[in-house]
Amino acid sequence: MAWTKDDIIAALKTVYDPEIPVNIWDMGLVYDIQINSDSVVIKMTFTSPTCPMMEELLARVKDVVSNVVAPTPVRVDLVWEPAWDLSRMSDAARIELDLTNSGW
Repeated sequence: MAWTKDDIIAALKTVYDPEIPVNIWDMGLVYDIQINSDSVVIKMTFTSPTCPMMEELLARVKDVVSNVVAPTPVRVDLVWEPAWDLSRMSDAARIELDLTNSGW
């Protein structure tokens, strides 16, 4: 295994929701990265269950992580608990979205 969790995170930082100018990692949409002996499992969510780009973004996450960890299989699990909220965002995301004065 020549790759690390940091390599996976770097790949995730290349994935953006077209409606939000912040990558999914800094948005806090990725809840967990499990690196097992035979697979990588990404647990992630969305800001809303009605996100019109959900399927495309899930496929993009699988693709970018697969490119890093190949030939290790990648699974992306969509989860809704706990519900996403603004507190999951990085400071960089809050600055980008001008949410620095929102009390978070």
